[in-house]
Amino acid sequence: MSSYPSHRFSIAPMMDWTDRHCRFLHRQLTRKALLYTEMVVADGIIHGDRQRLLGYDECEHPVALQVGGSEPDKLAEAVRIAGEFGYDEINLNVGCPSDRVQSGAFGACLMREPDLVARCVAAMKAVSDVPVTVKCRIGVDDQDPEIALSDLATAVVDAGVDALWVHARKAWLEGLSPKENRDIPPLDYQRVYRLKQDYPNLFIGINGGVTDLNQAVEHLNHVDGVMLGRAAYHNASLLAGVDREIYGVDGAEVDWAAICAAMMTHAEGHLASGGRLNHVTRHMVGLFQGVRGARRFRQILSAEAVRPGAGPDVIAAAFEAIDLADLTAAA
Repeated sequence: MSSYPSHRFSIAPMMDWTDRHCRFLHRQLTRKALLYTEMVVADGIIHGDRQRLLGYDECEHPVALQVGGSEPDKLAEAVRIAGEFGYDEINLNVGCPSDRVQSGAFGACLMREPDLVARCVAAMKAVSDVPVTVKCRIGVDDQDPEIALSDLATAVVDAGVDALWVHARKAWLEGLSPKENRDIPPLDYQRVYRLKQDYPNLFIGINGGVTDLNQAVEHLNHVDGVMLGRAAYHNASLLAGVDREIYGVDGAEVDWAAICAAMMTHAEGHLASGGRLNHVTRHMVGLFQGVRGARRFRQILSAEAVRPGAGPDVIAAAFEAIDLADLTAAA
């Protein structure tokens, strides 16, 4: 049986969204969920500002680093460097359909090269002290998902992969934009369920189109883990129910006043280091959907946080707009 931890719920790596400020917010809402960084390209880790690219707050654990690349030696070097930062998992991106990723010959186009993915995984495993995982699609373009996903799984399992997270859609690299690739290709959850049946001893997680915790619980009847992306970002309050609904933690109620205080302290630290308030608050706008005062909450954050000299008091003012009586329903 796989030794991969029981990460029954995770928040997907999302470019331009799941930065350290987003992850800090999400960790205030759930202590159990596995958090993912944005994808960081191996070349960036090797040659770039490592603290900026890889640094994070210790409260984020468990937190996984997602890397992009297709050259085993470079990926191994990136993993070796990242090892100094203490991530709980290293994940290889085999699913992103963006033009930038395609031009670098990695991401979703690697679905066509399972043997290369296997060499990448083996190289990463050789230098990693933590689990090495893969996030992929069920196929790309005209591939048959039955064959493409099986070929990839066979290759990476032989290379020692610790878990496979599968976005249950094809990626169409020809004819669809990255945004369209998140919606237009049809979801095929059954294909991922069949993969789990084929690999009962491998951790299989599912991603794509999951919008609430009830759906997440249903998926967990068929696979080992479920990953939320846009729903977790745009309606972050649903994360307040994860520890209770997914992990069965009794008394896992959210203290919204404490979250407000934590975000103010976090913002203060970011401002002291030369950052801007809206770097933090832009990730908070999706809180409190359907709660009285949410519109005013969004207005305050959107308008006030971008003003010159804006400070953490903007966060306090936004939280004051929320009707506390509705917060239990939001959680």
